[in-house]
Amino acid sequence: MDAQGRGRGENIDPADQWVLNPSTGEYELRLGPSAPQSPIPSPRGPRPSGAGNARPRSASPERPGRPSPEREAPGRDVPPQRRRRGAPEEPPAGRRGRRPAKKNKKAKKVLLWGSGTLAFLVLGTGVAGYLYLEHLNDNITSVSDDGASTGGFKKDQAINILLIGTDKRTGAGNEGYGDKGSEGHADTTILLHVSKDRSNATALSIPRDLIVDVPDCPTEQEDGSQKVIPGSTGVRFNTSLGQGGRTPSCTMRTVTELTGIKPDNFMVADFNAVKTLTSAVGGVEVCLGKDIDDPDSHLKLPKGTHRIEGEQALAFVRTRHSVGLGGDLSRIGLQQQFLSALMRELKSNDTLTSPSKMLKLAEAGTEALTVDSQLNSINKLKDLGLELGKLNVKNLTFATIPVLDNPAEKVKATVVLNEAEAPQVFDMIRNDVSFTEVKQQQKKEKAAVAARLKGEKAPASEVRVRILNGGAPGGSAQSTLRWLQVDEGVSKSENAGNAPAEVAKTTLEYAPDQADEARRLAEIMGLSGAAMKPGESVANAQGLPAMTLTLGKDFKGAGVKISAPTAKVPDSANKSTADKVVCAE
Repeated sequence: MDAQGRGRGENIDPADQWVLNPSTGEYELRLGPSAPQSPIPSPRGPRPSGAGNARPRSASPERPGRPSPEREAPGRDVPPQRRRRGAPEEPPAGRRGRRPAKKNKKAKKVLLWGSGTLAFLVLGTGVAGYLYLEHLNDNITSVSDDGASTGGFKKDQAINILLIGTDKRTGAGNEGYGDKGSEGHADTTILLHVSKDRSNATALSIPRDLIVDVPDCPTEQEDGSQKVIPGSTGVRFNTSLGQGGRTPSCTMRTVTELTGIKPDNFMVADFNAVKTLTSAVGGVEVCLGKDIDDPDSHLKLPKGTHRIEGEQALAFVRTRHSVGLGGDLSRIGLQQQFLSALMRELKSNDTLTSPSKMLKLAEAGTEALTVDSQLNSINKLKDLGLELGKLNVKNLTFATIPVLDNPAEKVKATVVLNEAEAPQVFDMIRNDVSFTEVKQQQKKEKAAVAARLKGEKAPASEVRVRILNGGAPGGSAQSTLRWLQVDEGVSKSENAGNAPAEVAKTTLEYAPDQADEARRLAEIMGLSGAAMKPGESVANAQGLPAMTLTLGKDFKGAGVKISAPTAKVPDSANKSTADKVVCAE
């Protein structure tokens, strides 16, 4: 008798038998020795030949004295029992002696998403949710990234996931949402950036009506052949998906061209994700600053706080005409409020300590999820979940690309990039700068570091420094030497060649009695206090004590300030954090 057929008494929920082992930190199936038993449920059958993208499941036989499950396609209630370390792995019941049915990896099915909820399930549940993924693997569909990604996220680097949702009407009960007859455009798009140290994250919304250039997109066809979908200039961002056969990889290429940030992976989900996930956690709490009666989204709620789920939750994230200025930017704010509420609910003890809720979340999530071809294995999904699960929701910032009304339109319908402020947002993400003040950032900016820049400064003519190239472009040490001597009067400087090893950041090392010289050079170079490294002096070519300036990979050229990107987010980015409750108006 395997784990699926044990402990199934009438009053025992199989999910409640999964408990945390304090010694290992993992969930294990604990079974009582005298637990009543009932027949083993039928395993999921193999996919019928010619089923295409449909994923039918064999129904479980009815049990005497026990009602049949209400859902159409029940799977196993719990994952198979863990095998002991060192023991050979047994195939699941019903599949011994034969190879499991293979999934169609080239399925062209693009599942659709209304608000980015799926990836935030990953954030919310972290490790626990992925304990069940082996059981739920068959729910997941993947499509090709067509070479548009970095090749997949890496554990030791910052992570950028592109979350895409469309306006195509798919799924039961969704006929009233989206645009009738739509090919499935990128109606909702969020670039999720998670910092290298996993201390913070930014969810950057991209307006669907933003005017962009869509590049040519090499795209894998259903038969495995390649086709280049021609690009377009000066078109809405939402046409980067669905238009002319464009797939999520084309949206990925468009984001790269727009922001200069190349996503690691993409995720796509359908409208049903909002309904099923909110129902799985028992609803999420949202706040309205006024009464809302929107005939288009069918949302009707009075002013105040409400707990919403299912159809009502989907109506909430689709509402735009009754909030703000009634446009897409107002709806983005509403969606960000909803996702913040969902994150708080996912991170709450009521959810994380309930195995039955975790099972429902994992089932609902994988049913609605489509991932790129670089994220199509259980191990990769598990690793991604472990990385994202390290984040605290108070350090998750929601922001929107700064935009302006399109000046070419008399009747305002589209927006254009705010060239004065959007580049700052993109630069912060590229340089992994936090949008929130987290502990790690505060330590870097503590008074002791800032104090290195305070105090008397020696005359430029008294600054003695050796310049090393530690990762800057070739010739940087010599061009910097020339600039310092000719333009800045730092005559006691010399080119010391290449550094022993490359460094990411430019640094200035100096002895305690050289602090006044260091402050002058820092002012000239635009160095931050963090770049100044109290240490030892070195002898220059004349045998005199000198400081060491090492030009790192962040060096931008002689005469260009090296100061780190400011952590101030432009006001037009409309930032908010997931731990704060905001009332929609």
